[in-house]
Amino acid sequence: MFLAVRELRFAKARFGLMGAVVALIAVLVVLLSGLSTGLVNDGVSGLQRIPATSFAFADGVQHDSAFSRSVIDVSAVDSWKAQPRVADAAPFGNALINARSDSGVEIDLALFGVPTDSFLSPPVAEGARLDAADGIVVSRTAIEAGLRVGDTVTVDRIGTRLTVVGAMAEQHTFGHVDVAYLPLRIWQEIKAGVRPGEPVPGGTYDEITAVAVRAADGAEVDLAAGDRAAGTESLSRTQAYGASPGYTAETSTLRLIEWFLYAISALVVGAFFTVWTIQRRAEIAVLRAMGAPTGYLLRDGLAQALALLLLAVGAGVAVGTAAGSLVGSGIPFALSAPAIAVAALLLLVLGLAGAAVAIVRIAAVDPLTALGANR
Repeated sequence: MFLAVRELRFAKARFGLMGAVVALIAVLVVLLSGLSTGLVNDGVSGLQRIPATSFAFADGVQHDSAFSRSVIDVSAVDSWKAQPRVADAAPFGNALINARSDSGVEIDLALFGVPTDSFLSPPVAEGARLDAADGIVVSRTAIEAGLRVGDTVTVDRIGTRLTVVGAMAEQHTFGHVDVAYLPLRIWQEIKAGVRPGEPVPGGTYDEITAVAVRAADGAEVDLAAGDRAAGTESLSRTQAYGASPGYTAETSTLRLIEWFLYAISALVVGAFFTVWTIQRRAEIAVLRAMGAPTGYLLRDGLAQALALLLLAVGAGVAVGTAAGSLVGSGIPFALSAPAIAVAALLLLVLGLAGAAVAIVRIAAVDPLTALGANR
């Protein structure tokens, strides 16, 4: 480490400039990680908190829009309940609406229609749980947007009035829209466009969006067998995230940008150490002429790169985290310690890989160069 430490001490400007570039990349990666996590939460946090392991949709439905296109008969629920290793199954309805509260708050809601006595009925942190009346339980973010427990919400166009009876403790959103749980029968009427006081068309109460399936503890349900019996097409809960509007496009775009930043970091570090290795050929040749083995020089160079990357990435992560904490609530942004740790580790590993490719040039340095053999 003698040569590496000496160079770090006496070439502060060069290593400082390189470290600043890596630190800026780390800041960008942390902010992109927070934006990616925030978009995921804003897109599918409502699905993430549903205690189901899979959803059974209409057979042949498009996977990227399953929640908006799927319509199946409620009888499929009994078929799924009868499947081996299924602990429970319940009908599930989904619809997006525009609404206005009696206090003048205009809000969009993703309605989740569920039986009030099923495992899908959400716990509440404020107010009461779902009952058989026209009550809804809303996301905490809807409360932050201006709704209050006790408010009456009117659905646009059809005029159905819903009372906010409770609020959940955490964010529950679907497609960047606040979730509101309501009794399944009321959801079916809203989905069918039935106005208050109008007769309900036949078959309205037979249609649902999907069957929410919960596997027994530690068991894995044979989804293919269940689909054959019920005439449905199943997606695991994780696969169902892709049916949230915009989820796949948003996450894929941000992931691609992150990987470009990782690649840029590796290229930048590799280019720096390539130039640095070329500039120190004479010193390396002297060390080799004195008997320093190639392995020692390689370890020395990699240790130098590791020291630089650790300092730069650490500083970048600290600045990025501090900057992320200042992001306003209006932006879907959430810092996640595991995501930041993975991003920092990837920057270190890929940066070391880029430096290693450059430092391998050390093995080609002829020790006779130090004795003037090239003259």
